[in-house]
Amino acid sequence: MKDSKNSGKTTPEFTPRRIALAAASVIGQLKQGMVLFSCGYENDPYSRFEVLAGLGSVDSFVVPAGAFQAGHLKKLRKFLGGPPGWVFCCIGYDVKNGMEKLSSKNPDRIGFPDLVFFRPAAVVGQRMGTFFTSGDNGVLSAFMQAVQQHHENSENLPVQVHNAITEARYLEAVGKAKAYIQQGDIYEMNFCQEFFAETPEDFSPEQFWQSLTEASPAPFSVFCRWHSHYLASASPERFLQKDCNRLISQPMKGTIGRGKGKKEDLLMRQRLLASEKERSENVMITDLVRNDLSRVSEPGTVSVDELFGVYTFPQVHQMISTVSCRVRPEADFTDLLSATFPMGSMTGAPKIRAMQLIDELESSRRGLFSGATGYLSPEGDLDMNVIIRSVIGCNQRKILSFQTGGAITSDSVPEEEYRESMLKASAIIHLLNPGHKNP
Repeated sequence: MKDSKNSGKTTPEFTPRRIALAAASVIGQLKQGMVLFSCGYENDPYSRFEVLAGLGSVDSFVVPAGAFQAGHLKKLRKFLGGPPGWVFCCIGYDVKNGMEKLSSKNPDRIGFPDLVFFRPAAVVGQRMGTFFTSGDNGVLSAFMQAVQQHHENSENLPVQVHNAITEARYLEAVGKAKAYIQQGDIYEMNFCQEFFAETPEDFSPEQFWQSLTEASPAPFSVFCRWHSHYLASASPERFLQKDCNRLISQPMKGTIGRGKGKKEDLLMRQRLLASEKERSENVMITDLVRNDLSRVSEPGTVSVDELFGVYTFPQVHQMISTVSCRVRPEADFTDLLSATFPMGSMTGAPKIRAMQLIDELESSRRGLFSGATGYLSPEGDLDMNVIIRSVIGCNQRKILSFQTGGAITSDSVPEEEYRESMLKASAIIHLLNPGHKNP
């Protein structure tokens, strides 16, 4: 990584949040780029950057929505084998259809591309308290100006949020998923529902993401624009991180709401940790991830570094496990993707049958939701999130969408699963329309 003359210790002007929001503003003008922001989370021993942004694009590899086929992996490998440097990416859930013999029949409101990989015109960020920039001077000048002129302004007109399905339809689908589990088709399935809203002409995705990072700070927050499409994410979950030859994945399974006071909050954490249902969800997906990583690991190196870790976020406590391995030297990024995508926490187990049933029982195509986004560094390292707690939209279509759900097991109570899904949706619903009652 070659740092420019602007590099140096962070000053009050260049706090991670200010860097992130200024970068989002410039990306909004350029309509191409991505910001990755840890929102001040300091207890992640694996993260390398407090904030990292790719501004604009000088080269890209894009596959339109619904068009991904197996042959695109070879083209992606060729693209990634081009000039060394930073690459930022979005990978949609429906890439699965080209990797396996799968399909998606459900409607897609947004049409975000299946794949977006791009080399940015400029990079800005902060690592271990040091601010750095590199790349196109004109783009960097626009960024520096945005930093100087930045002021917090995150208001958008309220928009009306709608459920894509009724509560009754949700409960019916969960009941069918349980029936498949009871007859032995699967052990666990991730079932989700979609919410959507029409947006006014002047709706600002950048300002919405600013509100989202303030209301729901998360360690894998992302803002991305790719022409008329955008992603505003407050994801708490890591998909994959590669550091030299070490690969980790951190499946998140197990959720409980926050308590009203410190004592009740501690009791909620303890209840999550003690829940047989939540632990069962987590261990099944952790086993699936172990199996996925073994496909690209050196023999005997896959290990579970943490099982049933409980981590606290603004609206919920989450159970997270960490699985790691040493990657085989010959395994490149497309090999890692083929072995692990989509992530087990968003499918269920066994993975392929669970994905077939997801398409049968859900009413909306997932698109970018439950895919992944992140960076590949010039040194060949990478860090990617799971796209959850995220709004995905299209300015041209004047619509946005987000989805929430959870793991269905033999012990699931449909009404409780619905309440958990609504709890996960509540923060975004409130931001889009503060006066809106939960649908």
